[in-house]
Amino acid sequence: MASTLGLVLNFLIFPGLLFTAVVGLLTQWVDRKVSARVQWRVGPPWFQPFADILKLLGKEIIIPEGARRTGFLLAPLAGLAAVGVVSTMLWLVNIHGSGFVGDLIGVLYLLTIPSLGMIIGASASGNPLASVGASREMKLVLAYELPFVIAIFTAVTKVAPMTLRLEGILEYQAANGVLLGNLSCIIAFVVAILCAQAKLTYPPFDIPEAETELMDGTHMEYSGAALAVVKLSQAMMLFTLPIFFITIFWGGVVLTGWGILYTIVKYVIIVTIIVLIKNTNPRVRIDQAVRFFWGPVTVLAIIGMVLAIVGL
Repeated sequence: MASTLGLVLNFLIFPGLLFTAVVGLLTQWVDRKVSARVQWRVGPPWFQPFADILKLLGKEIIIPEGARRTGFLLAPLAGLAAVGVVSTMLWLVNIHGSGFVGDLIGVLYLLTIPSLGMIIGASASGNPLASVGASREMKLVLAYELPFVIAIFTAVTKVAPMTLRLEGILEYQAANGVLLGNLSCIIAFVVAILCAQAKLTYPPFDIPEAETELMDGTHMEYSGAALAVVKLSQAMMLFTLPIFFITIFWGGVVLTGWGILYTIVKYVIIVTIIVLIKNTNPRVRIDQAVRFFWGPVTVLAIIGMVLAIVGL
């Protein structure tokens, strides 16, 4: 009974939904503030992302006529739950070493659910522009998932013996140094960052939303608390993906002594790279994005995998 209660608290409070949501919203504020400065604007106060979510939670959910209510409403909740589970798994592995065999596969699978949730929710809305956004999201997922998985398994290949346990990857780095010290994993890290940009639907890969073309695309028909869930999932992904990359490539999270500061620095570096890419690149077309991920990005990922196999 006590262990079950502990698991529930871990999922709901720390290191699960509440903690991930708070840090994710703060990170989103940093993103918005930096973006504003780049555009010669002042930007919002630190509490603005929290105020936005609270305001949306108090508004009415308007369901479009002809929408399939179940899919439309439950799809964003599935994405939110998936991000919360991934964050909980990553932090429990980093802090307590409590992973399980194949947990890496579980994380990769769960990280696709927010995108799949938006595809299902937008398709269920009955809006043609939202359906176009869902179609673009589906093509984007098919484009970036291949190089993303290859990049993660490049790091797995470096671990001897090869393991699908996050705890095993952390133990290898503790004994042999961070995987970013290898050429193959540097290449894999670059590929993973590019794919993360698409997972977050940040420019230049914000094609499914495309406010100037599709009026927010996949998010178009969401309002009130349902839109709050969508926005909260995006903020939590902005926190969860960097923590995942730190776990896989950069020695993991350390919450003792100077390790706390080092972990924060690693997190800030990854977020800074994502925000800089977002603010320095225009949106590409969906066909350009597919060619980019299936072409040079996949080739780069394969080169990294080959280098890892030969020991570099």
